[in-house]
Amino acid sequence: MNQDELLARLDGIEWNDFECKRAQRGVPEDAYKTVSAFANTAGGWLVFGVSEVNGQLEVTGVEAPDKVQNDFLAVMRGGQKLNRVISVAAHRYEIDGKHVFAFYVPEASRSEKPVYLKGDPRQSYLRRGAGDEQCTQSELERFLRDAAQERYDGIALADIPVDQCFDEATVKWYQAQFVRRNPEHGEITDPITFLLNWNFVVEQGGQQLPTRAGVLLFGTGRYVRQVLPRPVLDYQRIDAAFDQWSAEQRWHDRYVFEENIFQTWLGLVSRYMRIAEHPFSLDPATLRRNDDPPDYVAFREAAINLLIHQDYGDHGRKASIKLFADRTVFWNPGDAFATEAELLDPTEKEVRNPAIVKAFRRIGLSDQAGTGIRAIIRNWHELGRVPPQIKNDKARKEFELVLINRPLVTDAMQRFRQTIGANLTPEQADVLALALEKPEGDHLSLTDIRSLGISTTQQARAVADHLVRQQLLDRVSETQFQVREALRQRFVQATEQATHQVTPQVTPQVPPQVTPQVLGMLAKVSGEMARQELMDVLGLKDRKHFADAYLQPALDAGLLEMTIPDKPQSSKQRYRLTEQGRLTVETPKTS
Repeated sequence: MNQDELLARLDGIEWNDFECKRAQRGVPEDAYKTVSAFANTAGGWLVFGVSEVNGQLEVTGVEAPDKVQNDFLAVMRGGQKLNRVISVAAHRYEIDGKHVFAFYVPEASRSEKPVYLKGDPRQSYLRRGAGDEQCTQSELERFLRDAAQERYDGIALADIPVDQCFDEATVKWYQAQFVRRNPEHGEITDPITFLLNWNFVVEQGGQQLPTRAGVLLFGTGRYVRQVLPRPVLDYQRIDAAFDQWSAEQRWHDRYVFEENIFQTWLGLVSRYMRIAEHPFSLDPATLRRNDDPPDYVAFREAAINLLIHQDYGDHGRKASIKLFADRTVFWNPGDAFATEAELLDPTEKEVRNPAIVKAFRRIGLSDQAGTGIRAIIRNWHELGRVPPQIKNDKARKEFELVLINRPLVTDAMQRFRQTIGANLTPEQADVLALALEKPEGDHLSLTDIRSLGISTTQQARAVADHLVRQQLLDRVSETQFQVREALRQRFVQATEQATHQVTPQVTPQVPPQVTPQVLGMLAKVSGEMARQELMDVLGLKDRKHFADAYLQPALDAGLLEMTIPDKPQSSKQRYRLTEQGRLTVETPKTS
């Protein structure tokens, strides 16, 4: 953090990664709680020489700078007041003749958490908002479980009989998938021998014991519930927009999966097939669609990510998938050990459940290590939608992924872009659209830009730098940007004008075969539109009713046509008015 960036932060408020202390003549005791909180959460900046005055952050200065800095760094390196040595990055500034220090406290690794005070694990803290909160017992247990040398899913279970706990049908199904995927391996037909070969059963003390991963993946319902006394997954379909639904309202379809993980996956795919945006069938050997269109790839990777990475030691919270009319929300107990930026890198990540992850990858049900989130982002972007939202909450140890069914570049955005006089590549135009999509005051980060499918941070920076040179974005810091204020105001005004424009009422000439439903749909067709876009503008949720009452009659009457008529089920299929359809909408009705 340079001095300008520090001053910019002082104009805001203290938050998750930014805490200020007066520290005029010494290090305040509560500063070490903040160190613990930052180290246990996602890291952050601890600033000395700044006070809060009337709700505003004000530089008051450190009056004994050498003493304060030396005392603080001595504690960080001593490993006594805190149970770990903390390698902080120290920065010293002089602002208006006053000394200010900024120390960056990095997030501790999985194996080093929790970081606590005075040798007492109960004095572990988490950063939530602008405060440092002491860990609860359950939060402390999550830290200790994740930090254990022996991974939770690999532990042998001495109290579960190996000859009774496995579901024979699940094991046979997996063996068949494994042989198809890995023909070079010799086939092992005996189920227990097969599971023993892949460490889902282990030998200890002269006896064979199932591992926790073995039971969770292949177990019968009784033993799965003994190991995991809460559901594997709560699936809900809610035929309403996210913002129009409350928890008091009833879902439209729900299934609580308490079977083993592979049975849960098979049941989830079966339910998804009923409501898929593009009807499809699966290859029974791979459980992949033959054409793997983007909508299914994104759903598949997000659902598998949820099943393989959740914290199965957390018995108080269950994973959930909620399918709303305008988005799908995947929620997991258990955070990702990587940062959100690291999740976009194609490198292998440290995982919570290595045995479960490997089981899925051995049969090709998950893309190669480190690419799942990237595949979701790439395929969602291919559909032209706003990037997936990722919330990796390290304080609450939970992970949420949201796939939003909304186009990134709207018609209004396209019209506005034509007025700004800049020649942009599709990639640059998408970044500008994403920046305008953000609420006023929110900054666009390099990680945000990479969520558009841009591979590297360097490439993201190059796109942002071009938009800065075009005077479309302003640079806030090395990694943060925002839309130039004048441009945002122009966009807001253009959007409001388009919203309030009144279209003259024209009553069309209605051919005998055109129903009011079809006519209403034709009036709302703009350019080339996807099936879901047509349903959205009509406010319809039932796909069969839409097809029977609206879409097919319009196609049969020659008023609407497909953009890819030889591939009616294509994921890229769009619909547009024919010449007859335009005449039907535009021709005034004669008396």
